Amino acid sequence: MDAQIQHLVHLQALDTRLAELRNRLQAIPAQLAAVDARVSNTRQQIAAAKEALTASLKDRKKYEMDVDSWKEKARKYRDQSFEVKTNEAYKALQHEIQHAETQVAQAEDRLLERMVAGEEYERQVKTAEGSVNIVEGEAQAERQKIQAEESSLQQELQTKEAERGEIASEIPEELLGTYERIAARRHGIGLAEIRDEACGLCGMRVRPHVFQELRRSDSHEIFQCESCTRILYYVEPPVAISPDAESKASAAGISANEP
Repeated sequence: MDAQIQHLVHLQALDTRLAELRNRLQAIPAQLAAVDARVSNTRQQIAAAKEALTASLKDRKKYEMDVDSWKEKARKYRDQSFEVKTNEAYKALQHEIQHAETQVAQAEDRLLERMVAGEEYERQVKTAEGSVNIVEGEAQAERQKIQAEESSLQQELQTKEAERGEIASEIPEELLGTYERIAARRHGIGLAEIRDEACGLCGMRVRPHVFQELRRSDSHEIFQCESCTRILYYVEPPVAISPDAESKASAAGISANEP
């Protein structure tokens, strides 16, 4: 493989890794925001539970006053019933007493519902307060993990960028420009390895004379895919050793080592 192509292969690997690093770094703010959102949601749950508890306590106080008010009215009507002179007035007061007692019962029912609901809201507040402590602890640990990853990614990014600069300086300006223009149009990939005598990325068949030229170790010509325009390169596969040849080589080694 031509030395310039080797530099480009190295450069392509660096560019691929740099793109991954930049994508991961761009995702960091969203990850931190998601952590903060979980904490915020838990706090909002506490606020909502406390607000519901406060409203329930106000209703409870109101219904307690209603119970006392209707009990007081029923008491007054009973006192008055002992003083009336006519049967009609007595019946009217008995009707008012019955109505007041009915209102007392209904107010007591409402009060009981508010008391039960208040206990549930108190439970929700305690549960939410316990949850927020857990969530905040987990969030702090997750933030530290994300921030440590961010620092590591930043360090690697700086290292890879410096390495890229060194490799790029060894590539002729025209060839580097061609590679970067292709990469810009092809999702960051400016090179394509030949596989089975075709472009390994778009599958376009490579002309026989191009394939043979790329196989030559002393060739310095640059070829591009006729379809995707990526710069082509070829890596000779390792020579496969047949089982018989491997056995013979092993036997020869043993024989040579025997006294």
